[in-house]
Amino acid sequence: MLRDPPEHRSVDDLLSFGVVNLDKPPGPSAHQVTGWVRDMADVDRAAHSGTLDPKVTGCLPTLLGDATRMAQVFLEGSKEYVSVLELHGPAPADIDSTVAEFESKLYQKPPRKSAVSRRLRIREVYDLDLLEVKDRQALLRIRCESGTYIRKLCHDLGLALGTGGHMGHLRRTATDPFDDADLVTLHDLTDALAFAEEGDESWLRDVVSPAERALSHLPSVTIANSAAREVANGAPVYAPGVFDVDADASRGDLVACFTDDGSAVCLGELVGDANADSGTVVSLEAVLV
Repeated sequence: MLRDPPEHRSVDDLLSFGVVNLDKPPGPSAHQVTGWVRDMADVDRAAHSGTLDPKVTGCLPTLLGDATRMAQVFLEGSKEYVSVLELHGPAPADIDSTVAEFESKLYQKPPRKSAVSRRLRIREVYDLDLLEVKDRQALLRIRCESGTYIRKLCHDLGLALGTGGHMGHLRRTATDPFDDADLVTLHDLTDALAFAEEGDESWLRDVVSPAERALSHLPSVTIANSAAREVANGAPVYAPGVFDVDADASRGDLVACFTDDGSAVCLGELVGDANADSGTVVSLEAVLV
């Protein structure tokens, strides 16, 4: 059964296929916070957008219910952080130029306490801005590839500067396609759910977005309702069922498929020509209906 358009869904439907742009507080782990959101919203599943250490705060988009099937989308976009680099000595005069050298592809090995295997990997830092230097502290803004370890970046910066250094406070300010412009606290969610139980749904609709919001940074494919029903039964997206493909989409891209009313149907890899008379256009990776 296909979903109603995002703007026409009931509160129950919103909670069963929604996303909360959560402002993670310091203290609990990302896993703990996600569990609290799941229990507060009274849904069977919840998933977050990428691990944040207990002390780290900020942008932690959290998927609810069936939206957890799309958790892989957060591996596609970039992340942005603001971090304090704690230097172990006075900041050298060439700190600006040294920091600028790290705006590139970097070799990184995950920290010993990491939950993943400690294999050498390459991650790209797209933008690295030195915002302020005071005493032995440097304030950095970092936009980087998903999977970049900021703790390791700060350690390596300290070595390059000749002072040694480590990461102090860290806050995530964005994870595509979300940023810190409309973050929601756990208190906001609790209050919005309570108001909704009393009949006022407006706050909850501000706090919980349709899950389609988490797909807005991906190339989109618009398909017919008949094709969407076939996808629901496990079929790929065939050329005759495709209405439109984003002009910037290329073969091999992860794409999001929607019906023409904006309701998400699936995630998949673009593998064929939408203008062809036959053949597979999108192979399935996650069915969302």
